Amino acid sequence: MAFLRKKGDKMENIDVRGLSCPAPVLEVKQAIDKGVKSLRVLADCGTATENITRFAKNAHYRVEISTLDDGTTEFILNAQ
Repeated sequence: MAFLRKKGDKMENIDVRGLSCPAPVLEVKQAIDKGVKSLRVLADCGTATENITRFAKNAHYRVEISTLDDGTTEFILNAQ
């Protein structure tokens, strides 16, 4: 299921591939704290999947996760 963004919401992209936890979650937190409502995150750390998902849900963001062809995990986060 694809989550729709509100009209006018700009999706911000964050690439945290190569970073170890907690750095990926801290990058996501920084974007959410800035008020970003739609966020695409690329990660390659398995632990980041659980941590980003948990953090985003606790911040009231919907989380959509998919795996890209190269094995990268893609998160689409949208404020609820």
